[in-house]
Amino acid sequence: MCGICGIYNTNGEPAEADTLHAMSQALHHRGPDGSGSFLDGPVALGHRRLSIIDVSGGAQPISNEDDSLQLVFNGEIYNYIELRKQLLQSGHRFKTQSDTEVILHAYEQWGVDCVKRFNGIFAFALWDGNQRRLFLARDHLGVKPLYYALIGSRLIFASEIKALLQDRHCPRAVDVKALGDLFSYRYVPSPATLFRGIKKLSPGHFMVISQSALVIKRYWDRIPKIDKVSTERNLMEQYQELFEDAVRLQTRSDVPVGLFLSSGVDSGAILSQMRRHINGPLHTFTIGFSGGEKTNENADARSLAKQFGAQHHERIVTPDDYLRYFENYIWDIEEPVGNETAAAFHFVSELAHENVKVVLTGQGADEPWAGYHRHLGVKLSAIYSRLPSLVTGTIKGVVNRLPRNERLKRGVAALDEPDMLSRFAKIYAFFHSDMKNRLFTDSTKEQLNYAGQEKGESLRRLYDEVRHLDPVSRMLYLDTRTDLPDDLLMVNDKTSMANSIEARVPFLDHRLVELAETIPSYLKIKGLHGKYLHKKAAEKWLPKDVVYRKKKGFANPINEWLRGAMRPFIEECLFSEASAVRLYFDIGYIRQLVTLHESKQEDYLFHIYLLISFELWHRQFIDHPVQVVGHYAK
Repeated sequence: MCGICGIYNTNGEPAEADTLHAMSQALHHRGPDGSGSFLDGPVALGHRRLSIIDVSGGAQPISNEDDSLQLVFNGEIYNYIELRKQLLQSGHRFKTQSDTEVILHAYEQWGVDCVKRFNGIFAFALWDGNQRRLFLARDHLGVKPLYYALIGSRLIFASEIKALLQDRHCPRAVDVKALGDLFSYRYVPSPATLFRGIKKLSPGHFMVISQSALVIKRYWDRIPKIDKVSTERNLMEQYQELFEDAVRLQTRSDVPVGLFLSSGVDSGAILSQMRRHINGPLHTFTIGFSGGEKTNENADARSLAKQFGAQHHERIVTPDDYLRYFENYIWDIEEPVGNETAAAFHFVSELAHENVKVVLTGQGADEPWAGYHRHLGVKLSAIYSRLPSLVTGTIKGVVNRLPRNERLKRGVAALDEPDMLSRFAKIYAFFHSDMKNRLFTDSTKEQLNYAGQEKGESLRRLYDEVRHLDPVSRMLYLDTRTDLPDDLLMVNDKTSMANSIEARVPFLDHRLVELAETIPSYLKIKGLHGKYLHKKAAEKWLPKDVVYRKKKGFANPINEWLRGAMRPFIEECLFSEASAVRLYFDIGYIRQLVTLHESKQEDYLFHIYLLISFELWHRQFIDHPVQVVGHYAK
């Protein structure tokens, strides 16, 4: 796992070595074990290395036999051993044992279509000196990030935005359209970012750029077709076989591998399979929160680790810990998100850093398998739509009079929307239309051309691909390709890499996702319970009390902290005269939200958290220049 960066001047002007060096230094945390660079006229490639596969021989950039290809790579190709054998049989010769070199020879063999053969998490840049073109690619589900900016005839790219900002040509401004999406979805959907002019290469896409053309193409374009023939048992057995193989592949490493362990079924299932493939010490890591005794998972996780003979490590996080990290948290993730548990990934990564370089995580099981309340809500909406208006009116009246219950109110408000995509957009929107009408200043609304309604335009292309599916399957498809990579996976990557930890996600082996998306939704939500077949499959690996234990996730008491120990922080952050939020939002309305939340009349935790995150982001990335001090960007 590493950091990559680079420059390509399509007008032929020489790329600047000092700019590349500054970009590379900004990524030091992603690769403290080594660095490398390649410069050839208009192209410059930089690399920071975290040594995991072929520790002694996997330095980058790496070239082919005649040096016509140069590659920098971030991630892991899990099936590199199988691909290597295939390429050897085709006459290729290797000089290292690394998975990186497999990419080079795969490109020689299959061209840009080589990405379709990779099973892994990756972002890479390959300079083809013969064809004078640059080939960039990102993995199927966007586990690894890749950002870029096109500035005239200049392309710059990097694993993180702060590296792009080392280039004096790179703009530093708020994309107001993306700001509207942020306060709709709580993240900015690909390919946009909150920085005007900076884009994400979307998951499952590649880019080819030369002096004469730029092409961005989607290579993972498989549209789900529901399997109406296979039996429940057959589908479950296929899933079990693929999952076991995914963990087998993802435990490949030349350094120790650990696990972020909760008390539940997802990480527990991974633990059961890791135990099969790791003969030496197996390290597990769990955090809890001061004041969170009712939701902490430490005791259950400790017990689960003991069952499988793992060496368990745990930590309790305090409000002071959160306050000390909060500004660095925004620096680490680079874009605000409305996810109050996001910073927790830093603390568990920090704990893991003391023992391992690689961890597996249980992320990615909820989105394809209907693990969230909103998925059940979509199923129940079919029943709601058949109820008489007198009944639905009564339900809405009762729900709207309830104190707090923001999620339930949002869900019920969406049920009256006849257009399915607009309904999905309302379900996602923490700040619903009326709230945004009051939140945005007139100037912001004018720039947004805000019409006061949720239409979900950022999701439309994906939604149109799956109109043939039932509503639950449609939402799972959208979640897996938007919410997951642009929020949860982004946070997971940035916080783990800030601690020089590689995080792998077995449930997002693209073969598993492809299988899950063929399974009927009635085998995902059974009655009022989600992840039905996933949990049924897990009975093979775990005791039933673990499989069906109530989900906690990274539950933490930040809500109470914001009302207590962190309250002065809110005041300074949102209501000081110098606060950036005043430039875009109505400060009186923000004060109203905070007052209602503090009095417990409403639950606006997510809204306040997102506003704080935006303020800190603006201060760090828009108001102040990003500079490199020593090995680290500040």
